[in-house]
Amino acid sequence: MATKVIMPQMGESVVEGTVGKWLKQVGEVIQEYEPLVEVETDKVTSEVTSSVSGTVLRIYVGEGLTVPAGAVLAMIGQPGEVVPDAPQAEMVAALGHAAMGSSAPVPPAPLPPIPVSPPAPARANTTHVTPVVARIAAEHRIDVNQITGTGHGGRVTKKDIMDYLEKRPAAPSAAQPEKSLPPWEQPGSGDLFKPTDDLYRQPALAPAPVTTPPTAAPADHVHKAPPAPGQPGDLIPLSTMRRRIAEHMVRSKLQTAPHVTTVFETDMSAVVAHREANKAEFGKRGINLTFTAYFMAATAEALRRHPLVNSQWTDAGILLLREINIGMAVALDEGLIVPVIKHTDELSLPGLARQVNDLAQRARAGSLKPDDVSGGTFTITNHGVAGSLFATPIINQPQTGILGIGAIKKRVVVLENDAIGIRPMVYLSFTFDHRLLDGASADWFVAEIV
Repeated sequence: MATKVIMPQMGESVVEGTVGKWLKQVGEVIQEYEPLVEVETDKVTSEVTSSVSGTVLRIYVGEGLTVPAGAVLAMIGQPGEVVPDAPQAEMVAALGHAAMGSSAPVPPAPLPPIPVSPPAPARANTTHVTPVVARIAAEHRIDVNQITGTGHGGRVTKKDIMDYLEKRPAAPSAAQPEKSLPPWEQPGSGDLFKPTDDLYRQPALAPAPVTTPPTAAPADHVHKAPPAPGQPGDLIPLSTMRRRIAEHMVRSKLQTAPHVTTVFETDMSAVVAHREANKAEFGKRGINLTFTAYFMAATAEALRRHPLVNSQWTDAGILLLREINIGMAVALDEGLIVPVIKHTDELSLPGLARQVNDLAQRARAGSLKPDDVSGGTFTITNHGVAGSLFATPIINQPQTGILGIGAIKKRVVVLENDAIGIRPMVYLSFTFDHRLLDGASADWFVAEIV
């Protein structure tokens, strides 16, 4: 029986999506969990993966069309299987809601004959998963239909699959003593504040055969110039992301907030020493300890102590926000995106580092969801990764400020005892909305971070 490919619910507040690009065409074979189509919202582009293996029999929605969540995009089945030539009634209604683009869905092309072996009986599979879950399932050879999903509509979430992996019994030849993990290493725990290590230190165990190496920490991302968009004289079409960036920056800088920037210099000696002492240990737990995590931790604490910075301007007054959700700007070849770490002030340094790793990797892989880039109350941009010393970033509306982090450079400085020393130094630039903050209140905030 043919399987429907539906427009997923891209986020709690997102009710529709635009078909950006079909990665498979009618008649092509697709494997389970293989990307089928790119779906765009006003913030992110995500891949929709196939829930079954088979052949693309029909495509109902053309590229550039916008349809609501739940609309049927395509049908996947076995060669020769009969499927409707036109979408069902609800699909027709959805296409009537389409955004500007081609005026009609892709006409169903006749399925070309494909020489194949007798197909195996298709098993029922209606589980729709995110690209992250699909990659984990493929890596560990897991059938997601065996997992009970706790997400919306029974969807299998990342926490579900990680819990399944944790509880799955090991092979007899690889049996090892059961070891309880501390709370900050439990899948889905959110890496809450880490208690004293001694509380969770395990007694010595007899050596056991090791079947798999520990999870390696993600490698540092190599920052390089984006590829050339074209040749001199070319007219480069504006992407959806570039249009959104342009609109957002113009509205923030010219139409909304009076921008002021203050710059502080910071000695990073203690942070560099702590990172060097703990990077290897974090790496054993699959965490790449980057400097960004330290800045996140310090900024979250400063926001807690200076709530006026964690606020929004409204016509009725200044709204002090309850949550501290810090966004981090991630540079992509085609632009910039700001994934958000929710409840940043409630996370330990390991938890923050893990979240930074995960969001940055998914941002560059194009697998962020709209919920990942919404709800931010403050933003950090680490422009120093490209060698920039300091900058005057533009506020990410409707927030009150944005912190710019320059490159960490060894410089000759005068110490407190008037001695001359060499220290790793960094410039922190804080751009703020002068409607809410004055110079003194802004400076006290940055001094808290320092």
